[in-house]
Amino acid sequence: MVDYHSTGQPHPYGGNGPGPNGDYMAQEDDWDRDLLLDPAWEKQQRKTFTAWCNSHLRKAGTQIENIDEDFRDGLKLMLLLEVISGERLPKPERGKMRVHKINNVNKALDFIASKGVKLVSIGAEEIVDGNAKMTLGMIWTIILRFAIQDISVEETSAKEGLLLWCQRKTAPYKNVNVQNFHISWKDGLAFNALIHRHRPELIEYDKLRKDDPVTNLNNAFEVAEKYLDIPKMLDAEDIVGTLRPDEKAIMTYVSCFYHAFSGAQKAETAANRICKVLAVNQENEQLMEDYERLASDLLAWIQRTIPWLETRDPQKTIPAMQQKLEDFREYRRVHKPPKVQEKCQLEINFNTLQTKLRLSGRPAFMPSEGRMVSDIGAGWQRLEQAEKGHEEWLLTELRRLERLDHLAEKFRQKASIHEGWTEGKEVALRDRDSGTASLAQVRALLRKHEAFESDLAAHQDRVEQIAAIAQELNELDYYDSPSVNARCQKICDQWDLLGSLTHSRREALEKMEKQLETIDELHLEYAKRAAPFNNWMESAMEDLQDMFIVHTIEEIQGLITAHEQFKSTLGDADREREAILGIQAEAQRLAELHGLQLPAGNPYTSVTAQVINSKWERVQQLVPKRDQALQEEQNRQNSNEHLRRQFGSQANRVGPWIQTKMEEIGRISIEMNGTLEDQLSHLKEYEQNIVEYKPNLELLEQQHQLVQEALIFDNQHSNYTMEHLRVGWEQLLTTIARTINEVENQILTRDAKGISQEQMQEFRASFNHFDKDHGGALGPEEFKACLISLGYDVENDRQGDAEFQRIMAVVDPNGSGSVTFQAFIDFMSRETTDTDTAEQVINSFRVLAGDKNYITAAELRRELPAAQAEYCIARMAPYAGPDAVPGALDYKSFSTALYGESDL
Repeated sequence: MVDYHSTGQPHPYGGNGPGPNGDYMAQEDDWDRDLLLDPAWEKQQRKTFTAWCNSHLRKAGTQIENIDEDFRDGLKLMLLLEVISGERLPKPERGKMRVHKINNVNKALDFIASKGVKLVSIGAEEIVDGNAKMTLGMIWTIILRFAIQDISVEETSAKEGLLLWCQRKTAPYKNVNVQNFHISWKDGLAFNALIHRHRPELIEYDKLRKDDPVTNLNNAFEVAEKYLDIPKMLDAEDIVGTLRPDEKAIMTYVSCFYHAFSGAQKAETAANRICKVLAVNQENEQLMEDYERLASDLLAWIQRTIPWLETRDPQKTIPAMQQKLEDFREYRRVHKPPKVQEKCQLEINFNTLQTKLRLSGRPAFMPSEGRMVSDIGAGWQRLEQAEKGHEEWLLTELRRLERLDHLAEKFRQKASIHEGWTEGKEVALRDRDSGTASLAQVRALLRKHEAFESDLAAHQDRVEQIAAIAQELNELDYYDSPSVNARCQKICDQWDLLGSLTHSRREALEKMEKQLETIDELHLEYAKRAAPFNNWMESAMEDLQDMFIVHTIEEIQGLITAHEQFKSTLGDADREREAILGIQAEAQRLAELHGLQLPAGNPYTSVTAQVINSKWERVQQLVPKRDQALQEEQNRQNSNEHLRRQFGSQANRVGPWIQTKMEEIGRISIEMNGTLEDQLSHLKEYEQNIVEYKPNLELLEQQHQLVQEALIFDNQHSNYTMEHLRVGWEQLLTTIARTINEVENQILTRDAKGISQEQMQEFRASFNHFDKDHGGALGPEEFKACLISLGYDVENDRQGDAEFQRIMAVVDPNGSGSVTFQAFIDFMSRETTDTDTAEQVINSFRVLAGDKNYITAAELRRELPAAQAEYCIARMAPYAGPDAVPGALDYKSFSTALYGESDL
């Protein structure tokens, strides 16, 4: 006896299926074992297996009548195996002795074993002895190996594949639910559904009734025998009359239907391949359209925004200019951030699209002219330059307007003081009161005039200051310059007139001086001392009321120190005032003592004791006001210093944090810690950490706004500016998004190309080893060394150089002189995996076209889903070959165009 042993689960008949584990035989269940000798089942198997054997033996001009008798001599068994395998078996022995029969059966069993089938407990003696159980088991093993094993549907095989095929084909039919190969077929509807799905003209399915299984089964069996060349293997009564039809009989019968319709299955497979390729192409086209639209919108926004940023429209007042600054802040806070996100997403979409195109063997996407990623980057750079220029202009204009307001107020104050001083001076200089005056009065007038000249000279500096301020206002383009110029011109003209009148009056008084003898020395001394003291008080009042502008605590401290020094001189000034008033009192006392009639007031000066006392009281009043103003300014500068320190402290935390994150992301992108999914998870954690850190930047923006509102233009507490931190933050967001996209593309490449994690790590390790500067790209020599380390023959000889140039053309098609890691991975994946090719798509279309060189629209609509059929019809060129028919379409040029080998 021949004993074929197996380590797998034994078959009820003693056989295991072919393949490593005999999978298709291991599908039998324990219930099948218990009912193995059920008479109804044995009857169904005898009938089915006999019909199946005869369907093949008739090709050799013979048949069997009794399955367990006619195979006993082994002759028809060997003939059956030759017919179904198409191979020659060893020559049979023609003797009638038992040994001859056993030898023939052993030759048949050896042939079965040579096909990978392992048989257990099935020996030639049992077959020769007519053992029905063993004979039926042997035939079932042959059916499984040659009729069912090769059935494959979506990577399933044998029983599962056949069952899945039946389920798919009968899915659209009511009252049909194929879950097994026994009771699911009892009502006969499943057999009729299989025939109707492939040959609808043979079955009137809508007229069948579920409650009439015998009619249904007979109808299917008769149609199959008449039109499909499938012999009748079972009787309808046998199936209906059995609680559970024999699974092997049903599977054998159904396998005949599968092979009868296998051509349709091939067409379906071809259609699926075409649908897959077309779906990829349609998806890529949609991504290209989305990129073009997003790029156009972003570029249009940049082109609209730059002219606004480049507009220089100076305002006349600080509030108007501050409104412009607020508009610019709103642009930075509201309008620009979404566009930053759009730009980042656009780059990510572009990289993803290029990766998908490379993975599907399509040519790289080349955006329309002016919409390249580099064009968007250049436009964005122009936008940021315009932004920087606009902000600098706004701050410069605010400083200019602040300076102008200060100068204008200072001009008005000094002009008012001067105009108050000159009031009545012209009339006084034109007065000819000396004509009737006494000698003393004339001399007094002369001395008075000398005092006036002294006062006039003292006011020369103020007039020059007024003219200088007016000139500066003109140079700074003050909006009310005409009125300032008119007032300044009036003051200058009046000053020139006063100078001329003063000179004329002095000449007249000096002419008459020789006639005058007595001068009141006391009055003269009073006048000489009162005039400078009066001028000092006027200057003091002017200084005490003078406006000031400071930007630092040091500057306001300097003013406070100067003011304290001024207050320290008030005691000496008060003593000088009392001395001057004492001279006046002494003159009055002497006049009264000697009975002299003095003119009303001092003849040498108009500065009376009342004027001195009044101005002194005014100085006393202005000193505390000046103290208050300086204290308020000191408080403001202290507040500004707090804002500087607050902003500097926050900026000194945010700036290093951004730099640290940038460095950590850079290390993650070049290190190989864990799987790509681990790296992606780690990067997304970083991204979440960055997003959660955004409130710190928003707080810094709020602090920066307070600094700008306080007109603070420098900060020694931090080297970071808001502009630098904004740029760093945007770069950090862009870098983490781009790095995540690169890892996702590596995962996409790995999964699409079937690259294992170990291969991906090996590629990354090789790349990093030769990427000495950790720049993420290899130069030509570094790349050549990397290829040599991976076993490529690119040594420095003619053949090696040619091979290296070929590889460089693949990984660096633009000739940039560097190879990125993504390009390196794409090259290695192409070297180690297979992808769909144009030739495969052409062969698939040829199957749908029935081996013709063209295909028709009707064939496309019949075999493909509606959307993809219309997609092909719209893009296929008419076929122009000699065998063309009306409406013929050229599927070959269409297929090559899908892969960039011609124009679509």
